[in-house]
Amino acid sequence: MKKYLASTVMLATLALAGCTTTGDANSTTGNAIGTANEIGMNVFKAAIDNQCRSQIEKQNAWRIASVAMTETQQEAVKSNVCGCVSEQAPQQVTFVELGNAAIDSQYRTQLVARVVAKSLQSCYTSFTK
Repeated sequence: MKKYLASTVMLATLALAGCTTTGDANSTTGNAIGTANEIGMNVFKAAIDNQCRSQIEKQNAWRIASVAMTETQQEAVKSNVCGCVSEQAPQQVTFVELGNAAIDSQYRTQLVARVVAKSLQSCYTSFTK
């Protein structure tokens, strides 16, 4: 997690440094900020995926369903469900929340847990029908 925090802080620094440029560099600044946001969101999605995989194994429905599956099938279901959760994540957080998550590890943990909790059941249900 410390690697993610360091990466996110570096990206935020890059994005903020880009705001100080003037003139023709504005289009480059916009590209740098867009790239930093994309990388930050990818880091966030990876944290969501990790949390999702941990939480899915704790659910009673998963424990029951996984008994009848091979390990390959279990991994496929986890990948589909957690992919769904990761894709829904950006719609559930604001830029301010992502910024706070980059700075505060406790906030990041809470944010990831909240996003996973909101999406996990609906995604799980959609893939197990």
